[in-house]
Amino acid sequence: MLLPTTTRQYTLSQIGSYKNLVLGDAGIPKLKPNEVLVKIHAVSLQFRDLIIADGSYPTAAPSNLVPASDSAGEIIAVGEDVRDWQVGQRCANFVTDQIHWPPTAAIMSTALGGEVHGVLTEYRVFPSHLLVEIPKHLSYEEASTLPCAALTAYSALNGPVPVKAGDFVLILGTGGVSIFGLQFSVASGATVIVTSSFDEKLKVASKLGAKHLINYHTTPDWHEEVLKITNGLGVHHVVEVGGGTLSKSILSSRLGVGQIHVIGHVASRNDNGTLVPSLIEGAKTLRGILLGSMSQFKDMVSLIEAQPDTTRPEVNKVFPFDKAVDAYAYLESQQHIGKVVIKVTA
Repeated sequence: MLLPTTTRQYTLSQIGSYKNLVLGDAGIPKLKPNEVLVKIHAVSLQFRDLIIADGSYPTAAPSNLVPASDSAGEIIAVGEDVRDWQVGQRCANFVTDQIHWPPTAAIMSTALGGEVHGVLTEYRVFPSHLLVEIPKHLSYEEASTLPCAALTAYSALNGPVPVKAGDFVLILGTGGVSIFGLQFSVASGATVIVTSSFDEKLKVASKLGAKHLINYHTTPDWHEEVLKITNGLGVHHVVEVGGGTLSKSILSSRLGVGQIHVIGHVASRNDNGTLVPSLIEGAKTLRGILLGSMSQFKDMVSLIEAQPDTTRPEVNKVFPFDKAVDAYAYLESQQHIGKVVIKVTA
């Protein structure tokens, strides 16, 4: 097989907007002995990609950044020292060197699509230890959603106090992490409550296994509804995605055992009035979520393979490679339920 020497890839010509994405050609570096060359088939987007593009992400990006961190592809060449991968295997990427928990600042500085170049490209070289084999029953588009959204949800619900059958889980919203949180909770035998401002999105959540649905526009005191659903006890787990909802999430959680998993940025400055008292008086745990390890990734793949119907990724819309800017715009519009994916190569 004649290997490619160049790749088409997107770069951010200037930080400030995803509209500054430019499609161009770049050379493919020669493989080192411990590296593999991957043909990228699909890339999924996340909120992080938007804020990196507009410059509001807390760490600086290199000039002409190749964006995006989540992809799935096919190995087309291996370095001479690689023994654990073969040509033709399908793989997904992850944060460089995050093999086990906990992370370090040095490891997190290698997160793809942020401080180092990412995966919105036709071909990319990876260290062989970076990759995880994707489930055989998933398409590349589906598998591209696993490295961040799925793993973040899995890490949230399978931390020091794992979700278990019989638990109540509150999921805020219907974005990528939220939908995976819903699916993994259902697969674990938990009863799931989902909030959203759109009834159509709640209908999708119901089809995916949510037992209780709350429209927070029509029910602004949704934490009280959560308590009614749980007979006044509250939920065992909350997947909290930020946006001024933290106090109500704490009030929704169960006395003594409530776990509030905070994902993303908490946007409101006015959400702290009852925060400390409700945490202390409720003996609840507020836990920041920062992705997960490669070992967790492999455990998550085992769960997905064991529960293929319940955990199949919810891909909302797929854009062609030359419409990547449109994919970013669609993600920004928040019309999606689940994940937005870019199909890179066939």
